[in-house]
Amino acid sequence: MQSINITRLSVLKPEYENLWNSCQIRPEWLERTKKVVLNIQAKRDRYESVASATNIPWYFIGCIHNMEASLNFNSHLHNGDSLKARTHNVPKERPLNPPKNGWDIGYSWEESAADALIMKDFHKAQDWSIPAQLWRLELYNGFGYRQHHPDVLTPYLWSGTHHYTKGKYVADNKWSADAISEQVGAAAILKLLLPEIK
Repeated sequence: MQSINITRLSVLKPEYENLWNSCQIRPEWLERTKKVVLNIQAKRDRYESVASATNIPWYFIGCIHNMEASLNFNSHLHNGDSLKARTHNVPKERPLNPPKNGWDIGYSWEESAADALIMKDFHKAQDWSIPAQLWRLELYNGFGYRQHHPDVLTPYLWSGTHHYTKGKYVADNKWSADAISEQVGAAAILKLLLPEIK
């Protein structure tokens, strides 16, 4: 029962607020974070096309795209697998529907991205405050850090900030206490991206 309660947004919202307000991007990560932000902004039209179909902020979609597929538009938003077939990594066999243009072409990035977000019910969300966004980002990646390694804040959010030092899953369900994430975390991206949004 407790494992369900501790991952609810209502329970975690104060924690996310405190972490966000105290979050600082490490100086040595600033340039690479800026580069990611510029790349997300450059593809805003692609993200907005999915945003208009799902009622999800475009920049939130951009953050997930960076985390899951390194901004590669030939990859599923679910997990970075190739769009030429359904996903083979977790979550497997997505999207459920066949590609609109046929298997010889594969899925469009937009149709797959919409499936990934709708699968999580993000299209039904009303609260898009910063804590709610951070919670959904952690939910998207999974609460494994929080449940099994509570001494490490998930690098999915906090890599590149002073809230994260080391420890990560190097593969599905494979933990390394000494591994260090080299990917810019979503919170660091949002710290630079949100003030730029007009």
